[in-house]
Amino acid sequence: MSKQTIAEIKQALQTLHDPNSPLLLELSHDPRKGVQNALQQWQRREERYQKALVAFHQRFKFEKQYWQQGCQYVAGMDEVGRGPLAGPVVTCAVILSPEFDLIGVTDSKQLTRHERENLYLQIVNEAIEVSIVVNDSQKIDQLNIYAATQDAMMTSVRQLHHQPERLIVDAVPLPALDIPQTTLIKGDQKSISVAAASIVAKEYRDHLMRDYDRIYPGYDFAENMGYGTKKHLAGLRKLGATPIHRRSFNPVPEYLK
Repeated sequence: MSKQTIAEIKQALQTLHDPNSPLLLELSHDPRKGVQNALQQWQRREERYQKALVAFHQRFKFEKQYWQQGCQYVAGMDEVGRGPLAGPVVTCAVILSPEFDLIGVTDSKQLTRHERENLYLQIVNEAIEVSIVVNDSQKIDQLNIYAATQDAMMTSVRQLHHQPERLIVDAVPLPALDIPQTTLIKGDQKSISVAAASIVAKEYRDHLMRDYDRIYPGYDFAENMGYGTKKHLAGLRKLGATPIHRRSFNPVPEYLK
């Protein structure tokens, strides 16, 4: 083992999760400082990994319970964009299989933009099915934000090809759907399916808002995603409201032209 370079050793440790691996014993006797540093880094990384793995399995408890009860398809649901002054509300329904293994999937607000982007692609690739629905600002003004969110959530379920036998919904009950539901407060921290839906919905909406930033410059949509930040409000005062602003949200009506 001593013939291996430190770079090669670090590479070998990247995917190692067996604490009884002979490699670890061999490295513990390697006198090189770089090797010992690499071993310590692995130990710290492995501790974080094991904690994440335990948390991942805890967030799978609802799905496992319903699968054991005979539900083949369980859909987790979440929404993004109820609070902004501009842009749509986006909802997502995600159906996962028992083999789903992306342990990094958690509440989207706890992830970096880079982590969310990577997980978005992996979730869409690994999920049995993903359904995304966008209700624009006009729909929000027509129905109100809560009803527009419910409408989008129900549509996202109805357009699934694999109709779920159970829904796990983050905070918003859907009484018009004749499907058994579990409504969870902070569901994206308690259910892996809801967390996956949260990540997909947020990434989808963030990309939309970055596109809108190019169409309607001056409001900083690419950074604030439509929320009422100082730069956004300054843009409203200077330029007035855009077609994607929510007329029913204060202070937008003050800036209609």
